[in-house]
Amino acid sequence: MTISYDSEEKLAAFAQSQGITYPMLSDPDSATITRYGILNTVSIESLGSNADDPEVAKDFALYVSVTQPSERFRGIAYPGTFMLDPDGRVTSRFFEDFYQERSTVASIMLRLGNGFSVQGTEISTGQIQIKTYPSDSEIALGERFAIVVEITPLPKMHVYAPGADKYRVVTIEIEPQPFVRLLPIQYSASEIYFFEPLNERVPVYQKPFTLLQEVVPEVSREARAAFEGKDTLTLTGSLEYQACDDRICYNPVSVPLSWTVKLRPLLFGQRRGR
Repeated sequence: MTISYDSEEKLAAFAQSQGITYPMLSDPDSATITRYGILNTVSIESLGSNADDPEVAKDFALYVSVTQPSERFRGIAYPGTFMLDPDGRVTSRFFEDFYQERSTVASIMLRLGNGFSVQGTEISTGQIQIKTYPSDSEIALGERFAIVVEITPLPKMHVYAPGADKYRVVTIEIEPQPFVRLLPIQYSASEIYFFEPLNERVPVYQKPFTLLQEVVPEVSREARAAFEGKDTLTLTGSLEYQACDDRICYNPVSVPLSWTVKLRPLLFGQRRGR
C-alpha cells in the first residue's frame, strides 16, 4: 500500500500505466502525511522567505527535485517505507537519503533478517560453503538492492569477523564502476573464539552467517545517459577471507564472484523528479 498527496485521478492513471494492483491512497491535504511526521519541510521552506538561501537550494535538490521549486511540491512526503505487523502496528521504517532512490522490498526484508530461498551460485572452497545471489533479479536505476553472500564454515573451521585485526577479515570486494554506489557491508553477529596456544580471543564465525552488500545504481541525469540502451547491470568482485581450524591457519583466499540483474525502465514518477 502507498500514500501520497496526489489526487485519486492521478493515482489511478499512474496505477494503470504501471500495472500496479496494490492500494494507493490519496492524501490531498497531506493530513495523514503530517500526522506521521514525514511532511517534506524542505519543499515548503524553498517557497518561503529562505528561498534564495544556497543551503536551502542544495537541500531542495537533494530531498525534493532537480527542477525549480514550485507549489506542486508543497505537501509531499519524505520517501520511506513502513513495515506493519498483522494488527496494523508499525514495527520498523526505512527512509531514503535521496528523493529519487527507493529500497526494494526484498532488500528491506533482508535488512530485517527475513531471508528467503532463491536460486544462487554455490561454491565450495574446502573450508567454507558459499551461496550468493542478488536480492532482486530486476531493478531500475535508483533502486537500492542487495548482494547476498551466505557462508557456512565446514566443521571445526572458522573465519574472521570485523575486529580480528591480526587476520584477514571476511569481506566482499566489488570492482568500482561509474554511477554505481556501494553502501557499507552489513555483517551478521559474530562470536568470540578462544585460541588457547596463543591465549588469544578473536571475533569469528563458526556457524552459518550472511553478508549483505547493498548497491544503488544512481539515477542522476549523467547516470541515465551512461546506462542508456543497457538492459543488464553486472557486478564483478570477490569474497575475501581467511579460515583456520583448531590447529592450522590457512592462507587468505580470494573467491571470484559476479552478479547480473536486469535493468527495467524508470517509473514515471522518477523521470519527472517526484
